[in-house]
Amino acid sequence: MKIIFQAIVASLVIHVIYIVGMLSSGFIKTLIYKPDIETAWKKIDIIQSEVAFGVTFSPYIIVLSFVSGTLVCWCFLLFIQKNAGVIQGN
Repeated sequence: MKIIFQAIVASLVIHVIYIVGMLSSGFIKTLIYKPDIETAWKKIDIIQSEVAFGVTFSPYIIVLSFVSGTLVCWCFLLFIQKNAGVIQGN
């Protein structure tokens, strides 16, 4: 049971690091963005007339990603646990 809990925590940490990284990257890109207004007025056809907000994928993918990440971490931890005795010479 302990190894399953460790796998869940590892998957959660990986997902949190990924989400924080993506949010930080987007925030930094937003801070340093400097629009070129003069060029935008010369090329009026590139200005979009519609904006879409929301998620472009199913929210179930997040759950599937978390479960599959937990399974991968669990397999990795089992592999490490079983091979730890071989490496130490037991």
